[in-house]
Amino acid sequence: MQRTFLLTIAMLTLASCAQNHKESMQTTQEWDKVFPLSESVSHRKVEFRNQYGITLVGDLYSPKSGGNGMALAVCGPFGATKEQSSGLYAMKMAERGFITCAFDPSFTGESGGEPRRTASPDINTEDFLAAVDFLSTLDEVDEGRIGIIGICGWGGIALNAAAVDPRIKATVASTMYDMCRVNGNGYFDESDSEEARYAARKAMAAERTEAARSGRLTQGGGVVDPLPDDAPQFVKDYYDYYKTGRGYHPRSGNSNDGWHTFGTQAYSNARFLHYINEIRSAVLIMHGENAHSRYFGEDAYRYMLEGKATGYDAVRKPNPVPGNKQLLIIPGASHCDLYDGGYTEPEGKGQAKNMIPWDRLEEFFKTNLEKTIER
Repeated sequence: MQRTFLLTIAMLTLASCAQNHKESMQTTQEWDKVFPLSESVSHRKVEFRNQYGITLVGDLYSPKSGGNGMALAVCGPFGATKEQSSGLYAMKMAERGFITCAFDPSFTGESGGEPRRTASPDINTEDFLAAVDFLSTLDEVDEGRIGIIGICGWGGIALNAAAVDPRIKATVASTMYDMCRVNGNGYFDESDSEEARYAARKAMAAERTEAARSGRLTQGGGVVDPLPDDAPQFVKDYYDYYKTGRGYHPRSGNSNDGWHTFGTQAYSNARFLHYINEIRSAVLIMHGENAHSRYFGEDAYRYMLEGKATGYDAVRKPNPVPGNKQLLIIPGASHCDLYDGGYTEPEGKGQAKNMIPWDRLEEFFKTNLEKTIER
């Protein structure tokens, strides 16, 4: 009885601290992105709610010359904020005539949700659908011409959203991660065994018990800092984006103390891309040739078309509309090159490599969002 009472008090204390944090959150009005504002677009902060009652905060970008009726919701990378890569994508596409909204997902950045820096396959997918809800209410947007862009872990979430919501007429998954696969199997499926998963589950269970007793959530840490000399190249790439002037932002979990220790637990026991072989709308999966994560995109593409691929246990039917699915491999590009285009020297110095094919993205969306007739 005493232990139950203490655990109850601890959780109430945790909830109280979360509520106080929520009440102290304020939306930043001044420009604080890691990229300069384009002179050809207008920008304003917006808020909308998902079906769980969580208020999401976004940046709405509009072309000053007038929009084309097409709109895009943009999110990612996983653990980043709208002031980083997703905001850049949104602004660049607004320069090309689209109304765009880069938003912070639930529990992240300026958006609501407690505890902070946690994630849910269900709620995160809902965040994309709520952004589509919001865009469909704007007078300047044709509700039948809405697409989405997901970057890194949000590339996989974008595919899941496209599989569940036919209002999404075109989807780009850029330098994508399958967050369920990597959380359940480890990188390159090296921990894909019952024994490895059981060990991870035991460690996670111990963390949860300690959090319940103490009333405090411990942070798992963001991108490793200081950077070890023997770090893999992709870890060095993450450090170069999130921990230097190139992409650091004070609200980004990846730039700071990361997710709380069991914040992505639900992803480890889910496989949420099960039905992407049934996506009828247009999809472009875009990856760098030299990205460590390239296998996520290529395998997801094959499964989406053929209903079977490495990393996917299910065998399903081939896609009913394969002709509007594309895989684009960017020569020479790393994973993080598709965050902001990449640079020839560390910390965003040297020459811009311009690895993001903005013309190709514009062509893809304009071609497929022009087709507003239900398939």
